[in-house]
Amino acid sequence: MNKDIATLLGGFLTALLFFLSTVGIAFEWFNEESINAFVVLVSAAIALTVNLYAVWKNTYTGWFKKKK
Repeated sequence: MNKDIATLLGGFLTALLFFLSTVGIAFEWFNEESINAFVVLVSAAIALTVNLYAVWKNTYTGWFKKKK
């Protein structure tokens, strides 16, 4: 699911790039390479968030249960 969200975001940004270029608006920094790099960054951020939550949940909720 996380990879699907990043893929959809990349598809949206690519469609936005093509739309803006059709209208005649262009930015040097907004190209396919920057979109791909952003998608990789979003994928890594989602994976990091999920893993941090899993570590937190396993560390602290298990500790409270053992203490009681």
